[in-house]
Amino acid sequence: MFIPLRPRRNRRSDSIRALCQETRLAASDLILPLFLHEDGEDVEIASMPGCTRWSLPGLVREAGEAHALGVPAVVLFPKVPEEKKDPLARESWNPEGLIPQTVAALKAAHPTLTVITDVALDPYNSDGHDGIVAEDGSILNDETVEVLCEQALSQARAGADIVAPSDMMDGRVAALRAALDGEGYADVGILAYTAKYASA
Repeated sequence: MFIPLRPRRNRRSDSIRALCQETRLAASDLILPLFLHEDGEDVEIASMPGCTRWSLPGLVREAGEAHALGVPAVVLFPKVPEEKKDPLARESWNPEGLIPQTVAALKAAHPTLTVITDVALDPYNSDGHDGIVAEDGSILNDETVEVLCEQALSQARAGADIVAPSDMMDGRVAALRAALDGEGYADVGILAYTAKYASA
């Protein structure tokens, strides 16, 4: 029988399938998300079964174990205490804050680990929003971008390899690049989010 395409020939052995496969996923393709808080205990996140909110020592240990298995990078997501939140998200650029301390600890313990930091105001904003909220309830885009730049610079100074803006402010990537370059952090990458899945 004449069949113009016979894809079965590409599936007849493990070695041929390995040569022809389209996607190959390995530990080196992964970024481990790590959730952290200032408390001294590692706790399970009730709304995310199987996920942990790490203390600093626990997070450094977990990152090291993942890195030893071939995972090249982690991305950090903080839970900020309510008393450190305000409408201008000032804690987001505190050089002694949770994220800069964590970045420095990770880079000291695991120098070859790539550390990615989330650039967003919602963990730090008493309004819970990714932007600075005006009195009339509107979002102040340009003022927010200025704060995001301060946050990214604080993270870069601590040793972050990549900053990852997850907000929705107009012009933020170009502003972050200019701010980082202007302070001598031209090698710090920017990984802007394009989509979030199952985030609600």
